[in-house]
Amino acid sequence: MSGMRGVFLAAAELAKQNYIVSPTSRSAAGADLLVTNHSCSTAFSVQVKTSSKKASFWLVGKNCQDIVAKSHVYVFVMISEMRKGGQGEEVFDYYVVPSRIVSQYTQKYDRPNGARYSIQRKLIEKYKDKWSLFGSPN
Repeated sequence: MSGMRGVFLAAAELAKQNYIVSPTSRSAAGADLLVTNHSCSTAFSVQVKTSSKKASFWLVGKNCQDIVAKSHVYVFVMISEMRKGGQGEEVFDYYVVPSRIVSQYTQKYDRPNGARYSIQRKLIEKYKDKWSLFGSPN
């Protein structure tokens, strides 16, 4: 459920930024959202990866090293809890990263039950809230 929650959080944030955004069907490989500006002159496919707790990395699929295009962007969502006066308040961090950077920084880890692919948060820190990668929404 956290994966779908991340998709809708990213969609809501893009809509808040004044972009036109639509979730894809779950069968669309590599794209969770389609995003365009108001003149439909620029369009993007967006893959969303979500962590439901503060972590130093996100798991990605092995295809992320092959799916590279100027119009393909990753939004990494981190949902964490901030304590205020004994109550937890959720905090959402977004890292908007070009697919070529994700391809470049993805690391493969061989595991007994198969390989895992991940990207370290420290490597993409400069892409935090980098919504400008989508260009102007107008």
